[in-house]
Amino acid sequence: MQEKKGKNNKLSIAIVSVLLLVVLLWTMVQYDFFSEKSVPVNTEISELVVQYNKNCPLTIQEGIRLDSVSLPKEKVVQYNLTLVKVEKTTAEIQTIKENIEASLVSTAKANPGLKTFREQNYTLIYDYSDKKKAHLFDVTITSDQYK
Repeated sequence: MQEKKGKNNKLSIAIVSVLLLVVLLWTMVQYDFFSEKSVPVNTEISELVVQYNKNCPLTIQEGIRLDSVSLPKEKVVQYNLTLVKVEKTTAEIQTIKENIEASLVSTAKANPGLKTFREQNYTLIYDYSDKKKAHLFDVTITSDQYK
């Protein structure tokens, strides 16, 4: 009799555990499908980013490689670049950043490849790493700077 009671207890615990697991999984699925965690993205912009990434990695200038492009937030595009001849431990990072930043603002104003982003007032983030993938600096250009 005691053995039968123990088996029923184990069976009850197993059933409750399975039910809890099912409820947990169902909740996770509902959260993933119905949450507003994803930011709505303009289809034209997302297609443009996909095209950029198909061509990556791409040497865009001697010593500068475009590794990828992403849309981290609404109305923000991020270019991930590598300075292939620079090593963080020996570089004058502030000087490099100042030179690049001045160039990027004029490029953002005139580059026909950025026209779609300009027309839709996107913020442009340029994220630079060294040849060993160590982060160097970011340059952020807002629509106010390139208009």
